[in-house]
Amino acid sequence: MSNGRTISATVDSTSSKQTTTVVQDFLALIKIGIVNSNLNTVFTGFFLAIQLSSLKFLANLDLLFYAVVGSGLIIAGSAALNNLIDRDIDPIMSRTKARPTVTGRFNGSAVLALALTFIIVGELLLFSASMIAGLWGLAGVFSYVVLYSMWSKRKHVSNTVVGSISGAIPPLIGWAAVEPSLGAGAWALFLIMFIWQPPHFYALAMRRTEEYRAANIPMLPVVKGFKRTKVSMLGWVLLLFPLPLLLADLGIPFMVLATVLNIGWLYFALRGFKAKDDLKWATGMFVYSLNYMTILFVSIIIFSLFV
Repeated sequence: MSNGRTISATVDSTSSKQTTTVVQDFLALIKIGIVNSNLNTVFTGFFLAIQLSSLKFLANLDLLFYAVVGSGLIIAGSAALNNLIDRDIDPIMSRTKARPTVTGRFNGSAVLALALTFIIVGELLLFSASMIAGLWGLAGVFSYVVLYSMWSKRKHVSNTVVGSISGAIPPLIGWAAVEPSLGAGAWALFLIMFIWQPPHFYALAMRRTEEYRAANIPMLPVVKGFKRTKVSMLGWVLLLFPLPLLLADLGIPFMVLATVLNIGWLYFALRGFKAKDDLKWATGMFVYSLNYMTILFVSIIIFSLFV
């Protein structure tokens, strides 16, 4: 398919100056930042399952390889498909207009072939870990590529919530590689990731509201405005408060730390209703959400060592 013009991977160096390398374009195509952040949650799910199952980490390195590399490939492939699907709207937004699927550095056919190869190889690895890990991998690809990218993103204000499904699946894959039955801890990680994403991405959407409006993407700040978005963000943050109880096996110190992190985010969310500069506040919320997830998942790994 084409977005109305022929896309070529060849750039005439006499008429245009390339500002990125092939490696940089490839990493942008697969959204390496998203791949890395999701692999952290895959590893957390895997490690927590190992600890709670009283298994030996070093004795299961093969499962770790299947889970991490397999997940990385299906996430990278899904991200490439997302870039391919969004070729028509990405030129409108400043943060996406330099993607190689927009500039023409990678043509559509090559991107499609690469994405499908990554997904197929990744799924083979996940099924090598366990049948359930492979099935959750397929669910993640379907929810991100079909439910989010092809369906809800351009049609429904709930697109962020729909997209949160795929973002919450990686820890389930990591857990299922060790324990296919998925314990309460696995679902706790899923819920944390699912509930964390809306306030995180709404903060980003507030910062990029005019770009989303120009691209005709019905993000919550575009359709409902900032005040309604702040109310929604507050609601999602409040939903995080009971979740540490689902990880009670990690001990009281972990639950205290998780609660302190939740209180901190609640404080930031409440400040938004009196903020004089909404975009500055949204930036603070976005940064806090990143730190929140990093600290929480690292602490899960650390505290699981003492179970």
